[in-house]
Amino acid sequence: MESFSLILAIVVVTALAFDFTNGFHDTANAMATTISTGALKPKVAVAMSAVLNLVGAFLSVEVANTISKGLVDETGIRPEVIFAALVGAILWNLLTWLVGLPSSSSHALMGGLIGAAVASAGIGAVHGDVLVTKVLLPAVAAPIVAGVAAMLASRLTYSLGRKADGKAAEKGYRAGQIASAGLVSLAHGTNDAQKTMGIITLALIAGGALAPGANPPVWVILSAGLAIALGTYLGGWRIIRTMGKGLTDLQPQQGFAAQTSAATVILASSHLGFSLSTTHSVSGSVMGAGLGRKGGVVRWSTATRMFVAWGLTLPAAALVAALAEWVCGFGDWGTALVAVFLVASSFAIWRISRREVVDHTNVNGGDAPEPEPAGVVTTAIAAVTPPPAGVSEELTATVAAPPAGADTKTPSAATTV
Repeated sequence: MESFSLILAIVVVTALAFDFTNGFHDTANAMATTISTGALKPKVAVAMSAVLNLVGAFLSVEVANTISKGLVDETGIRPEVIFAALVGAILWNLLTWLVGLPSSSSHALMGGLIGAAVASAGIGAVHGDVLVTKVLLPAVAAPIVAGVAAMLASRLTYSLGRKADGKAAEKGYRAGQIASAGLVSLAHGTNDAQKTMGIITLALIAGGALAPGANPPVWVILSAGLAIALGTYLGGWRIIRTMGKGLTDLQPQQGFAAQTSAATVILASSHLGFSLSTTHSVSGSVMGAGLGRKGGVVRWSTATRMFVAWGLTLPAAALVAALAEWVCGFGDWGTALVAVFLVASSFAIWRISRREVVDHTNVNGGDAPEPEPAGVVTTAIAAVTPPPAGVSEELTATVAAPPAGADTKTPSAATTV
């Protein structure tokens, strides 16, 4: 085993920085519905989520092993390649956070790793079978499965609770929502925190600090858990607003159904070692729960923007990472240039975000979401609908006064038609 080199230390620090952005980017996954329905106060919710993220980081290493041993050929990977991958993932996380879009931190990391690996060692460095079975297929299946489950659970919940006392039932659902949100936070730690563990482990293997095939050391697990917990506690308030209010309006019954469905999907995927997007799972369950209540709606304009971001995540992060790897290939000065670019870009995004601050004090406030535009048929019917009975048919119009010197016989006040 060799000692840490400077580039290896930079990679580890950058990986923990990504883990931090993952935490505040994905806080909405666990706590958006709990905050929007009033089940928990915002600061209490994110504190609870942070603690459970840290606990979840110690429960499994299956997802970490998928990344460190399965996705790319670890024998041809240099620490600079992993650094470039992290640059692509961090910048995509920050950009989507700035505009409040719940994109996938997991897929940003996967895209960055794939783009940097291909730029460094060619397409053969990526294990296509692992990419398809443990990344791409879960990405498509997770929101669908979670959405259908949440929709059915919401309908069942309303059906069973029709005869229940209103206040008592609402109180029970809020308690259930808190418990299910805690479960999502725990599941998030078992899945997303491990992705950073896998990246750091891969870097240690590439730098010769760990033997090939080694599991994440305890210090890696602890540091990754602490980084994602800290990011979670600070709260990604912009994305929490989108998830909690921008997609649909949820009642406690729907919040409980959405969180429970998402947690089940995430925990099952973590057990199987799937590098699942918790964002996709929770977003799908929120939309499903929105459709599960009679009269409930999903704001498809927001959902469409979110779907576009999902589709762009892998290729966008891969492209940035590939360019970063190309610059790093020029040597130490190239790596330093990429590091400066990352810091400067991150600072610029943060400065832009301060123009409109979103935090725990206004996450449920601000401007109300714009209603969905009316369809063609609805607009046409409204245009030809006669006025309600009892409305006077008399119309009046006010005519401006004539200019000086005009014919004084012309009416100068108002004419009744």
